[in-house]
Amino acid sequence: MQFELRTQVIEPKRKTFTNLVERFGDRPASRYEEGSIDIQPTENFHYRPLFTPDKWHYGPAWTVFRLTDPYSFVDPRQMYYAPYVQSRSAMNDAFVKSLDYVDSRELLGRLPAGWEAIIGDLLLPLRHYEAGAQLVCIEGSRFAYGTTIDQCCTWAAFDRIGNAQSISRIGIAFAHGSDVALTEAKAKWLTEPALQGLRRLVEEVLIEGDYATELLAIDLCDRLLYSLMYVHLDEAALVGGAGAYSLLAQHFSTWFDDNRRWIDQLVKTWLSDPEYADSNRAAYDAVIARRWAQVVEAVTDLAAALDSRVDTGATRAVELNAAAVAAHLGGLGLTVPGSDL
Repeated sequence: MQFELRTQVIEPKRKTFTNLVERFGDRPASRYEEGSIDIQPTENFHYRPLFTPDKWHYGPAWTVFRLTDPYSFVDPRQMYYAPYVQSRSAMNDAFVKSLDYVDSRELLGRLPAGWEAIIGDLLLPLRHYEAGAQLVCIEGSRFAYGTTIDQCCTWAAFDRIGNAQSISRIGIAFAHGSDVALTEAKAKWLTEPALQGLRRLVEEVLIEGDYATELLAIDLCDRLLYSLMYVHLDEAALVGGAGAYSLLAQHFSTWFDDNRRWIDQLVKTWLSDPEYADSNRAAYDAVIARRWAQVVEAVTDLAAALDSRVDTGATRAVELNAAAVAAHLGGLGLTVPGSDL
C-alpha cells in the first residue's frame, strides 16, 4: 500500500472579526488590532456612577479632548500584553545588570564630591514624582475612551511605578543594602525647597479631574525633567568622573524616548481630528497657559540645587531645553507663554 503526502491549503471562511472587516476591509488583522480596536464598552450600563452622576461609566465626556473616532489613534509601538511584557522585561534586565555592576564595585561610594548629594538629595526623592505620574496614568487607564488610548495609559502606569522602583533600588544600593536613604528621600520630597515646585505640580495635577489635561501637564514637566536628570546630568557625569550615575541614568532616558512615541502620536491625532481639532488645540493651549510657567520654574529650582552641589550648567541647560520644547509646541500651532512663537 502506498501513501501520498501532500499539503492542502484550506482557506479560512473569515480572515478576522466582523468589526475589523467593517473598519479595515476583508484582510487578516494583526494581534494588536484584534486585541485593541472596537472593544470599548459602549452600552448596557446598569446605572450612572454615584460619584459623577452626569456621566456614564465609559464615555468621551471624561475629558475635554475628543476624537471623532477614538480608534483613529493607534499605538505606533503596537503594544499589547505579550510584546509589552517582553520589552519591559528586557529593559529591567539591562537596568539590573548595570546596577549589579555598580553595586558590586561600590561605585556609588566612589563618586566625586557633590555627586553623592545629587543622588541622595535630589534623585532619590523623584521616586515620589514617578509615583504621582503613575496615578495620572491610572486615571487615563480608567477614564480614557477608546481601548487604544486606555492601553497606552495602562502600560505607562506600569512603567512609572517601575521607574519609581528602579530609583528605589538605586537608593538601597546607595545606602549599602538598607532603606535609610529612601526614608531620608521621602523627608526631602516633603521639605527640600528645590523639590517643592515639583511636588506642588504633581499634587495639583492629580485633582484636576480630566485625565488628558493631567497627562499633558505631566508630559510638559517630563520633557524638561528627564532631559535635565537623565540626559544633561548623564553627559556631565561622564565628563566629571561620575560614571556610576551615567550607567544608571541611561536606562531612564531610554524609557523616556520610548514613551514619547505614543504621547506624540496621541497629540498629533488630537490636533488633526476632522471635527475636534480646533477645540483640542484650544484645550492644549489652556493646559500650557496654566502649567508651562509652573513647570519651568519647578525644574529650574531643581537645576539650581543641582548646580549648588556640582556646577554642571544645569540651570542653563533647562533654559535651552525649555526654548526647544517651546519651539516644538509652537510648531504644532500651540501658544507658549513667554515665547515669541
